[in-house]
This record gives sequence, C-alpha cells and structure tokens, in this order.
Amino acid sequence: MILNTGNRTDIPAYYSEWFCNRMREGYVLTRNPYSSNQVMRYRLHPDVVDCISFCTKNPEPMLDRMGDIKDFKQMWHVTITPYGKDIEPAVPDKEIVMESFKRLSGIVGLRSISWRYDPIFIMDTYSLDFHIKTFEQMAENLSGYTDNCVISFIDLYAKTKRNFPGVREVSESDRIALAKEFVKIGKQYGIVIRSCCEGTELAQYGVNVSGCMTKPVIERAMGASIDMAKPQKPAREECDCLLGNDIGMYNTCGHGCLYCYANYDGKTVEQNMRQHDPKSPLLIGNVSADDEIREAKQLSFCSGQLRLEFTK
Repeated sequence: MILNTGNRTDIPAYYSEWFCNRMREGYVLTRNPYSSNQVMRYRLHPDVVDCISFCTKNPEPMLDRMGDIKDFKQMWHVTITPYGKDIEPAVPDKEIVMESFKRLSGIVGLRSISWRYDPIFIMDTYSLDFHIKTFEQMAENLSGYTDNCVISFIDLYAKTKRNFPGVREVSESDRIALAKEFVKIGKQYGIVIRSCCEGTELAQYGVNVSGCMTKPVIERAMGASIDMAKPQKPAREECDCLLGNDIGMYNTCGHGCLYCYANYDGKTVEQNMRQHDPKSPLLIGNVSADDEIREAKQLSFCSGQLRLEFTK
C-alpha cells in the first residue's frame, strides 16, 4: 500500500515528532473526516507500506529525523512558490525552503523528490512576468537537485473564495503563456514540467500531463514495480494519482495560506492544533470510548525491480 501524509495537512512541517513516534511504535490511527467516531488503524512496517508519500511546504523539521524512516521507500513533494507573507503567512522564505529541499534531495535522491510550483494565480503583485522571472530564478537554484516540477492553477473552492477574496481563475491565454515559458526554462535546467489535474490542454506545449502521484511516479521513486490487483479509486475524476490512505486531518495546517482548500478558517486550525499530543496515536486529540477502531486492509503491491524515467 501507499501511505499518504499530505493531502489534508503538512505533517513534516508541524507534526514531525508525532510522525516519528508513530513510526517507532509501528502503527497510527486516523479519524474518518466525514464520520469522526470511525477510526482507521494502519500498521507501519515496510512489509505492508511500500512507499510513504509526503507533501510539504517546509521539510526542515524532518531532516534530522530521517533515520526514523530510512527503512521505508519515500516520495517527497515540496511546494516552493514565489508568494510572500501576504499569501503564505507562516511559510518560511523560499530561499530557506530551497536550501532544505537541496538537503533533502541529497538524502532521498532525485527520483524521490519533486518540486511543486502551485497553485499559480495572477494578480497585480504576482503578474505573468513576475511568475516567469521568479520561476527561472528558482529553477536555476534547484537545478541538479530535482528533475521535475509540478504545476497547477488555482481552483476556486468555496473555502478558497471565502479566505482569499478577489482571487480569480487563470485565463487560458495566461495558462498557455506560462506553460510555454516554464517548459523552455525547464529544458535549460534539466527539469521536466508536469501538470496536476489540468487535463490535456498543456500537452501540446511540452508539459507532461500524465499526473503527479501516479503509479509510474511511485514506481520510479521506489525503484520497483507495483502490482495493484484492484486499481485505487482516484481522489477526483480527472486524477489518476494514488491519494488514498491519508493519515492527516483537515483544519490542522498552521501555514495559513489564503488559497488553502484543507483549512476552514484560522480559528478552527488553532483550536485543533492546541489538542495535538505528540504521544497520541491520533494526530489531534486522543482515543475516546465512543470511537470505533477498524484495522485497515493493507497489502504490499511490490512485485519486482524496475527503473523508470519521466518522458518529456
């Protein structure tokens, strides 16, 4: 199975101690986000967890704890954007995150790390030209530490529109212009541009539109093939990524990004984070008498050695 940590919150940035405690104890509990008294128990062992997928804006807190997960195959997505504190109030400056990225790349290797430049939106401060100029500066900095970058354009979820008033969709002409420039810059620095849930629109401009957390991406990170007898149901209809089995919890990320889809509001996040106990098997709070704990059905998908390269 693929264990996910980053679809609902940023575990490396805020809960690395808790996560490593779970690794040492060999199991983790996760509440169903739609039925809070239903709790899933996952065993954390390489014989059933083929790969751990991380998605973070700040891997630094995990870097000195990597020994706790050295026996597990890993795939890291690190989001580094050009935005300032007006958009991402608690995210470290991009220069700091890029240095952490490079250190992490040295630990896990090129095949197991991806730079995410998303979500992309256009406004007066963050214009088309600004994105192109900043993307090139960042690509030059990260060249040699990653060979792929995932892009996507902002989705106007209800939470996003409420927390980020005035934001608008990126026009087709701007999407195409950015894709063309990013692909050209990527070729200069050895970075393949991949899109996330953007359909096939950008394929003709050189963007790899096959997905960001698909079976081939995971196989490449693992250096092994995986055989899924029953394909995992995608998170979204247009998405082929393997995003199930997430151990995070919504409304628990402290970054405070205006575009975030995983947080309802800052007050809810603060309330939840105050209930975090690094020693609890649950990310937030502890097990109660009313909880119904179920054992997850975990099977290894690993079938053999395989080397895969991204296609451009």
